[in-house]
Amino acid sequence: MNSTPIRELPKAMAKISTPRSAAADDAATSSGKADKQPYGAPALEKGLDILELLAGLSHGVTQSEIAQLLGRSVQEVYRVMMVLERRGFIQRRPGDDGYFLSNRMYELAHLYPPLARLIDMATPLMNSASVIADQALHIAILDTTFIRVVAQVDSPAPLGFRLRVGTKNPAMSTSSGRLLVAFQRQAVKDWILGDLRRTRSAEEAEGLILRIEKIRTRGYEMVTGEGLQGITDVSFPLLDSTGFAQAVLTMPFLSAARQKVSFDDACEVTYEAAEKITGALGGHQPEVRFPLARIAARRPPDRVD
Repeated sequence: MNSTPIRELPKAMAKISTPRSAAADDAATSSGKADKQPYGAPALEKGLDILELLAGLSHGVTQSEIAQLLGRSVQEVYRVMMVLERRGFIQRRPGDDGYFLSNRMYELAHLYPPLARLIDMATPLMNSASVIADQALHIAILDTTFIRVVAQVDSPAPLGFRLRVGTKNPAMSTSSGRLLVAFQRQAVKDWILGDLRRTRSAEEAEGLILRIEKIRTRGYEMVTGEGLQGITDVSFPLLDSTGFAQAVLTMPFLSAARQKVSFDDACEVTYEAAEKITGALGGHQPEVRFPLARIAARRPPDRVD
C-alpha cells in the first residue's frame, strides 16, 4: 500500500515543534545559558516528536516522511523508530510501509485511573491552599445530571464548613454543578439542559440556561446562601488539554468573627490552586479579574446575574 504524499498531510503538523538538527540537539545539552534546560536527552526528544507527530495522523507515514516532517535526516530518526516499534509504541500494518501510533500509550494511561490521578495530584495543592485561605475546599465531578464530591480538605480554622466525600446533588442547583455544565462538551451540555427543560418550568429553565452562558464567559461561579445561609460558594473549573472541565474546585467560604484572610484573598488563593491543577491536567485556566464582586446574601440562588 502506498503511503499518503507529504503534501496531503494535515495542517495540524504545523504544531510540531520547530525542526532541529542533531548538532542543535547536542548544542542544547552543553549550553550554559540560563534559558536552556540544565539537561538534555536528544534521543528522547526525537522519540517524543515522533509520537506527537503520529498522534495527529489517521494514516501511516514512512520513515522518510517522518524525517522530512520533523526536519531531520532519516539516519537521525531510524534508530529511535526501531526502538519505538520494538517496544510497541508504533506499528506497521501488514503490507504497508507506513507507521501508525499503536494503543500502547492508551494502555499506559489507563493503568492509572484518571479520577485517582486527579485526586492524588490535586490533594496536596488543596491542602496548601486551604491553610493559606483558612477555608475548606472540595472537588466535584459530574455524575449524570448530578454532581458528586470526590475530594475534600478541612479548614484549619476552629470553625468551618465541609461537604462529605460522596455527597451528591442536582448539578443545576449548585455552584459546582452549573460551572461543570458550562464547561462541558456541547453534546453533554445539550443532554443536561434538555433534562432541565423537562423538569423545571420554562421560565426557570431558560433563566438557568442564560446563567450557564454567562458562567462560561466569566470563567467562575459564585453564589451566597444557596445551600446554607452565611456560606458563599466560589467555584473554578479544572480543565483538561481540550478546554473542557474534568472537575471543579469549590471554596464554601464561611466568614468568622476573627477572620484571618479576607474573602477576596481567599478567592485568589483558590483560583491559584485551580490554575495549578488545570496546568497539571494540560489545560489553561480562564483569566479572572480580582477582586470578585460578592453576591448579596439575600439574592435568590437561581437568579440570573
